[in-house]
Amino acid sequence: METIDCRNMSCPSPVIKVKKALQEHAEIRVFLDDGAPFENVVRFSRNRGCQVAEERDGSGWILTISAAADSERPVSGAVSKGDRVFLITSDRLGNGPEELGRVLMKNLVHTLLETSDLPKRMLFMNTGVFLTCEGSDILEALGKLQGMGVEIYSCGLCLDFFNLKEKKRVGSTTNMLATAEFLLAADQVINL
Repeated sequence: METIDCRNMSCPSPVIKVKKALQEHAEIRVFLDDGAPFENVVRFSRNRGCQVAEERDGSGWILTISAAADSERPVSGAVSKGDRVFLITSDRLGNGPEELGRVLMKNLVHTLLETSDLPKRMLFMNTGVFLTCEGSDILEALGKLQGMGVEIYSCGLCLDFFNLKEKKRVGSTTNMLATAEFLLAADQVINL
């Protein structure tokens, strides 16, 4: 069994190392830090159909990952080329006054609730991650969109940068590799 040490690595390095190792080995053992590295590797592996055994190791984790029979499944689970993705890189819409930008973003998200043609995914990066965290005035609307089938993702590196990881209240945490795959698989990317 191949063993790889992904401790003290930042996103997306652990996921990329695991992806490469699974291309060469049917079973691997991975040492990971707690938090986003652990969550990202587990999500990546399960999205590929792999079996994942988790073992706590002090402040980190040891995962034993058994490759799926179908190793061609995508990293992120993005299988359709027909989806529409909203890439939200700010907590406000546009470059005008801050207050106006925040109102516009709030109105856009609330208006989406009234449409029948929803995006498949909403990816929040940079200051956009503030919208998925405690204190955001669009949390309820994002929760409703998620309930309607819209996948909500926040950049794990961005959450860590702004010390918001514990304050995220809606959606999942993602990494740059999955984000890139979501964007490449999308039929249309709408950058807000």
